[in-house]
Amino acid sequence: MLKYLLEKEFKQFIRNPVMPRMVLIMPLVMMIVFPLATNRQVQDITISIVDNDKSQYSMELVNKITSSGYFILADYSSNYSTALKSVEKGDAYIILEIEKDFEKNIVKEGSANVIISANAVDMFKGSIGASYLSNIIYGYTLELQEKLALINSAPAINIIPLNEFNQTLNYKNFMIPAIMVMLVTMITCFLPTLNIVSEKEKGTMEQINVTPVNKFIFILSKLIPYLIMGIVVFTICIIIAKFLYNLDTKGGIISLYIFTFVYVFVSSGLGLIISNYSYSMQQAMFVMFFFVMILFFMSNLFTPAAYMPEWAQWIAAFNPLKYYGHAVRSIYLKGAVFSDMYRELIILGIFAVVLNTLAVISYKKNE
Repeated sequence: MLKYLLEKEFKQFIRNPVMPRMVLIMPLVMMIVFPLATNRQVQDITISIVDNDKSQYSMELVNKITSSGYFILADYSSNYSTALKSVEKGDAYIILEIEKDFEKNIVKEGSANVIISANAVDMFKGSIGASYLSNIIYGYTLELQEKLALINSAPAINIIPLNEFNQTLNYKNFMIPAIMVMLVTMITCFLPTLNIVSEKEKGTMEQINVTPVNKFIFILSKLIPYLIMGIVVFTICIIIAKFLYNLDTKGGIISLYIFTFVYVFVSSGLGLIISNYSYSMQQAMFVMFFFVMILFFMSNLFTPAAYMPEWAQWIAAFNPLKYYGHAVRSIYLKGAVFSDMYRELIILGIFAVVLNTLAVISYKKNE
């Protein structure tokens, strides 16, 4: 009986004029367009400079900042109040104020002060821009110390940055695993839900209900096709990540497929539960968006769970997407192997058993 139900599911899927195309087009669009369009690299930051010294050293510092490739000089203000107005208008993001005796203090005392004021409305751009500016000023300070032979004023501690797991700080390396997780979730959660609800609206569910097919076989026939689709979509994502973004797994690719295999049962089980309680497409879509948005925002994909308030961390602990997203990102970036992620796999397995058991129980078959 399972064989005929699976045959029905695949024929129904292939005959659908939209679904097969969407399964192929959706990962291509999200994996190719989104990482390129959502640019998190900070550059061309507008800066307003208040040079109260107008000396040779202050001019050298200004030239070093504007020639770095990160900053664009919005204006050369006469005082801080004028520069602040430029920030309020949105013409500049950062203000650099150089003190009056900048060159004199460097030559005589070996140090001088500058003030960096960043617009924190765009927190990401403001904080990263201020960090870039601080590094440029620090580099210029070392050049002056070498130039003036100020041995005694040399820094006691030299900072050597080392960015583990993402040495180039490429935002795509962080974003692409998250997009892969989101794609698998949407494909394997939405499609079985919409499939069952559409059969309810067409009346074919009533015909299945009067057959001797038991609930377990029926739910299994709905899970297997979308398990295959989830694996196919995930494979497409791996290929695009490898050849388009040169992002290869640091850990084992088999571990990725094991986690994806288990997680597909989790997301499909959730979709089947929602479909069992939905009687129209509109109702199913509304409920599905409600749960999926919570799953996305309460996972590690955007905000690390460790940074959330304690009450939010308790909610995130019951989010299967948190464990799957953490596993995929760890395998890709940290080189985690299967033995390092067994806890996440056990938790996902528990979610899969519980959700699919509820899906079988909640399916009301008319005898």
